[in-house]
Amino acid sequence: MFVCKKNSARSQMAEGFARHLGFGKIEMTSSGLEASQVRPEAIAAMKDVGIDISNQTSKALSNFNPEDFDIVISLCGCGVNLPPEWVTREVFEDWQLDDPAEQPEIFPRVRDEVRDRVVRLIESLEPVPAALASE
Repeated sequence: MFVCKKNSARSQMAEGFARHLGFGKIEMTSSGLEASQVRPEAIAAMKDVGIDISNQTSKALSNFNPEDFDIVISLCGCGVNLPPEWVTREVFEDWQLDDPAEQPEIFPRVRDEVRDRVVRLIESLEPVPAALASE
């Protein structure tokens, strides 16, 4: 679960990257402390790297059950506002990325930061090959 305040930009981009880069490896979604709209700037920034998130929708965290998720990632520092049952999942991280809604010119930089972190997250979940694990 990728969580942000309004599930309008950072968490939507993370969901898009995770669906694209983690296809067949992980299942994911995103949500917000409150639902809003997916920002057109987020859709455009992702389109610039060949990922279409135009069909994604903003969803409220309250619509989900924390027990259905092993990993919870806050992208905006909102982890301090999450109910305890969300921050005590198997993995909880708070990436605290800048809010591009406040500065639309930083959408490309934030998008790239989100991509890099999603790549590292997916890589951390991949099992070590048996030959390496026994060394």
